This record gives sequence, structure tokens and C-alpha cells, in this order.
Amino acid sequence: MQTAIRLGMLTPSSNTALEPITTAMLSGMHAISVHFARFRVTEIALSPDALAQFDDTPILAAAELLSHAKVHAIAWNGTSASWLGFESDQRLCARITAATGIPAATSILALNTVLARTGVTRLGLVTPYVDDVQARIVANYRAIGIETVAERHLGIRDNFAFAEVAPETLANEIRAVAAARPQAIAVTCTNLHAAPLVAGLEQELGLPIYDTIATAVWDSLRCAGVDPRQVRGWGRIFDLPA
Repeated sequence: MQTAIRLGMLTPSSNTALEPITTAMLSGMHAISVHFARFRVTEIALSPDALAQFDDTPILAAAELLSHAKVHAIAWNGTSASWLGFESDQRLCARITAATGIPAATSILALNTVLARTGVTRLGLVTPYVDDVQARIVANYRAIGIETVAERHLGIRDNFAFAEVAPETLANEIRAVAAARPQAIAVTCTNLHAAPLVAGLEQELGLPIYDTIATAVWDSLRCAGVDPRQVRGWGRIFDLPA
């Protein structure tokens, strides 16, 4: 049977979480398939070598390969714009669409859309990143009028290692941030096994939790003309209309 809608995901090469989690999120939607292309990302830091991983050239090459599968949307399923600056994702989306003719989305631009739509100005932030990366993220959100009222980060540089963080560790970090009663919590990294925890923790804590694997799926569906409310059991983000 021919699949009706195909979603393309640009994936960090050392990421082992987003593909199975994304597939699980969409498993109840039999008319949707998801397809992945990788480019090199192994370290998250502010060093020149680490920053150079996010040069547009290899990302655009991966997007072109996804376009051969005639996908209906292409998403950068990664969070680099949170420390590089949001304009980097805006530029990337424009270049992907110009090169392929396919609508483009990113985890971070989708998160920002959700935060704006729901009126969030007081944010809780959980990441696995190191101090200076986390500080850059906090500063970038402050610049668009969103104050990080509580944050936790794990001080890890190795991208592969993010996926090895235990779910109970992530749950405890989220609970610690929730104690400050932000309007919402962002789990910002697409190589964490946080998304399967979100629905239960939202019920426990009474706060929306926006995981950046989920934001990429939400906006990819919107770009492809699919109502994301068809995804059930993965958190409040999928209660938001297209």
C-alpha cells in the first residue's frame, strides 16, 4: 500500500534517540512514514570545530538526498539554533526550500512557535549541555522576551552520550525545574529519551513540557498539511491545532 505522507528528518550522525522515538510517535498514523538523512555531528560545544559541524553545506546535501524520496516536509531535528541564534534555522529553512521546493521546519523554530502561541514568557529549561552552551541558550531566549526562571544541564559534550542519560535522571531534572513553576518546560536536545516521559510528567507536575523531538514532529506534520492532533499520548503539544 502506498504511503500518503512522507516526512523527512535531518539527523545528527551520532544521534540514536530521535529515530526510534519519532517512529514511535507516528506509529498510530498508518498514512505517515518518516525518513532520515544524517550529517556529521559528534560534539556540542562552542569551539570552532564544534560550531563548524552546523555549516549549511552538508545539511543541504542531506536535505537534497531526502528530496529524492519525495518527502512532503523536511525538518532539521536538532537544536543548534538555540545556541547559534534562531536566525541560523530561519536561514536554513529558506535554503532547504529554495533548493528542494519542499517546506522546511526545525525543532527550535517549532518550539519557539509553540512558546509564542501559548504565551510563555517564563520558561524552565532542561538540557544535557555544558555551561557555556547553556548560557548562550538562556541569553538567546532572553533576547526574544522569554526568561529562563529555572534551568538544569548535565555538562556533557559528547553527542552520542546524551542518549545514555537514564530516564530517571531526566525525570528528576524536569521535576527540579518545575519547582520554580515556570509556564512551560523545554527539554532541548534531540538525543535524549525524555519524550516518552512527557505525558506522565505533565500530569504529575501540571505543566506543559515541550520536548524538541516532539516539536520537530509537530511542525513537520503541519508543514505536510496534516493535523498534529492525530498524535496521541505524547504530551500537550499535540493538543495544539495546526
